[in-house]
Amino acid sequence: MLEPNIPALILAPMEGVTDAPMRAVQGAAGAFTFAVSEFLRISHHIPPRTVFYKHVPELRNGCLTPTGLRVQVQLLGGDAGRMAASAALAHELGAQAIDINFGCPAPTVNRHDGGATLLKYPKRIREIVSAVRAALPRTVPVSAKMRLGWDRLDPIFENAEMAAEGGAEWLTIHGRTRTAGYSPPIHWGPIGQVRERLGIPVVANGDIWTIEDFRQCREQTGCRHFMLGRGALANPHLARRVAGELGLIPSEPDPEHDTPFDWPAQLLRLVEWSKVFADMEPKRVVPRLKQWLNMAAKFGGFTGFDAIKRVTSVEELFAQLGDSSVCSNRDPLWRETSASVSPSG
Repeated sequence: MLEPNIPALILAPMEGVTDAPMRAVQGAAGAFTFAVSEFLRISHHIPPRTVFYKHVPELRNGCLTPTGLRVQVQLLGGDAGRMAASAALAHELGAQAIDINFGCPAPTVNRHDGGATLLKYPKRIREIVSAVRAALPRTVPVSAKMRLGWDRLDPIFENAEMAAEGGAEWLTIHGRTRTAGYSPPIHWGPIGQVRERLGIPVVANGDIWTIEDFRQCREQTGCRHFMLGRGALANPHLARRVAGELGLIPSEPDPEHDTPFDWPAQLLRLVEWSKVFADMEPKRVVPRLKQWLNMAAKFGGFTGFDAIKRVTSVEELFAQLGDSSVCSNRDPLWRETSASVSPSG
């Protein structure tokens, strides 16, 4: 799924953001090599099949989004046996690669022996990765996503080594500690040091907001593999620009300055895919649209958030964006339509 000598651009797992509808939208852009699902929490019991299918509906489609983007299943938990059994079930249901989350900074997750709290116990990282690796055929890759440490930067070296010893084929490293959350600064340097020490692919993650950030990250880490999350959503031109620089797609002129981004068209795709995947009612769709635009307003170039932050309907939101034709001329899927409709790319 990730080749050592072939560049890759990966869509980050962001809880409550990069779900199946958003993965379908992002897949249509043609920039990402694959996406990682939001984590599936493995606590006291192995989730039933229905939970896997609900959480990662792409399992029913060969782990591809309807727009052709491959999806890797991510699991989170602290019990090696249950993680292994869950990984085996995920593979039985169609998963072609498993990622293990050792990086989530959410306090609720950390209090329940998941995510970044495992960074304090390097040997447990090796135990969990090893158990998951042993539960799967060798043809199914296992990777791990982690932060630099709990409250210091240097634990990444031991933790990364433990994950590699356990059998992780690659690592994704976010350049912050758990206690730092998402506050600056970002530390890309240690990511490059891990890559040099281990000799396995390392995916650089964190604070790539612009093409200039990407270039600095590549220079400091020496990585060929990168993960975009908030930056890709805040600046929808960014993924294709990075993919062009990596040679994944033909390079394009700078769209950030040449072509205004068509927000109504992109948001409509999310509305449509939300209906296809989850039969979402309008009252649930509107907060998703505003969540995306709020991110673009805070971290990107979107300037119209004040006009839409209090809207209560999809129609009103598009009207405020200056594209009421979206509601009047199309048969949008927030109304009662067939779930078999395929949104236009």
